[in-house]
Amino acid sequence: MKRKIVILNGSPRLNGNTAALIREFVRGAEAAGNTVVRFDLDRMAIHGCKGCLGGGKNPDQPCAQKDDMDLIYPEYRSADVLVLASPMYYWGISGQLKCAFDRLFAITESDPGWKTPHKKAILLMAAEGTGKENEAPVIDYYESLLGFLGWENLGSIVAGGVLKAGDIAGHPELEKAFELGKRIC
Repeated sequence: MKRKIVILNGSPRLNGNTAALIREFVRGAEAAGNTVVRFDLDRMAIHGCKGCLGGGKNPDQPCAQKDDMDLIYPEYRSADVLVLASPMYYWGISGQLKCAFDRLFAITESDPGWKTPHKKAILLMAAEGTGKENEAPVIDYYESLLGFLGWENLGSIVAGGVLKAGDIAGHPELEKAFELGKRIC
């Protein structure tokens, strides 16, 4: 069965190292017949969560705030797989991605029992540092987040040693991103 994949790209560089991982992943996912929708969060007007617990009243615009999250909500609702793509910033995801992800809580508020919709998830990340000690904090966060939400982890790829845009050229994690995308069906 083919899947709908939504990518939340938290990188401010549309042609940077994270974008290269996304391109390879999408190439594989589309080759497997999946549908992919990508949101470049840095180019969108998305405000931080206010923690107001005022969302969930309108299924079409679930958050009390009205901004570009209204473009993401319907795609997120119908997605089978959510890809969190980001450069590593201080051993975590970018602020752009964190901000948008926090706002997905409005969908949870739409459920009378505050149940978060079940999703499958993938992490794609470009990082300056290399090695398990560099990756451990962000992988721990990602896996803990999925565990709390009850989501299925389809995989994580961290391409280390890439700082400047283009440093990822020829990196072995690009092929892994392609193969991961191809396995989704």
